[in-house]
Amino acid sequence: MNDDCLKLTVYFGESDRVGGHLLSNRLLEVYERHRTKASLLLRAVEGFGLKHKLHTQRLLTLSEDLPLVSIAVDSRERIEGMLDEVVGLVGDGLVTLERARLLTGEIGGPLPAALPHEQTKLTVYLGRQERVGRRPAYLHVVDLLRRHRVAGASVLLGVDGVVHGSRERARFFARNAEVPLLVVAVGDVSAVAPALDELDGSLADPLLTLERVRVLKRDGRLFAPPPRVADADEHGLAIWQKLTVYAGEQSRHGGHPLYIELVRRLRRAEASGATALRGIWGYSGEHAPHGDTFWSIRRRVPVLALLVDAPEEVQRLWPIVDELTDETGLVTSELVPALQAAGGGARSGGLRLASRLHRP
Repeated sequence: MNDDCLKLTVYFGESDRVGGHLLSNRLLEVYERHRTKASLLLRAVEGFGLKHKLHTQRLLTLSEDLPLVSIAVDSRERIEGMLDEVVGLVGDGLVTLERARLLTGEIGGPLPAALPHEQTKLTVYLGRQERVGRRPAYLHVVDLLRRHRVAGASVLLGVDGVVHGSRERARFFARNAEVPLLVVAVGDVSAVAPALDELDGSLADPLLTLERVRVLKRDGRLFAPPPRVADADEHGLAIWQKLTVYAGEQSRHGGHPLYIELVRRLRRAEASGATALRGIWGYSGEHAPHGDTFWSIRRRVPVLALLVDAPEEVQRLWPIVDELTDETGLVTSELVPALQAAGGGARSGGLRLASRLHRP
């Protein structure tokens, strides 16, 4: 299968409840009932939303309600069919819709041509203990992507999710073999296409998505600032932008961890919100893959920091991102065709998809 799809992402709090039940569990029940191709629940390590209340695992008193991010991927028909139910569950939080290309079954073959300024974001959905030969599949995928000179890849571990219509949850006393994780990578089409051909022959039941992105910075080198985008399409539907900063947990700016300083500075600048997700394995550029291992004394894992906002706000906040990534990190820009945010009694945006003609 090689077809257009939608990616539904919800940003909310770990303690958020609906009718006495955790919102996280209710969302996954919806995804399971609709038999989504893939969904994943990720636990963030730092973040804030419209209320500007900081949640972080660094301080015990602030770590009891960490941000959560749920992602569901399927056909446009299926995602839109459950959208009203999802929105009805979410109170304060952020809901976004993004276009993607869904690949399942035979995934090789030519990719859609990118515009001159575009790169490709590849996301591979896997079970935690899924294997290729005797190795964990995520290690195989990361090594394969690096061998094909894809610019970078990060592995994010889920705590709950649905893969191929079957729900799997992490438990304390279990191998959690099928709890999903994802590998997210960014690179040129010329590198991603041959990597897909090789993945096609090594993964037993592949499930991947492709999205268009623009690389703004890499290791301090500026390629382009965020593109100036109209705030609405020709029908008056709002357009939004997402910035993602990929860096190592050990990356520093001014002696402080980069991702912590970034979230702190964005919050001080009254951004609408920001979320940081810690990975378990990955690489960037020519660096060898690294991450959590039993023998590690110092953690060297990837961290992804995400900011989604109106185009004019992204332009206003860009100097902060630019300053903090003066030496390290990969920074990308994507368009978000639909967004709805709520918090502190305020609500903005909507979930009708803006025109696909507007791209970063």
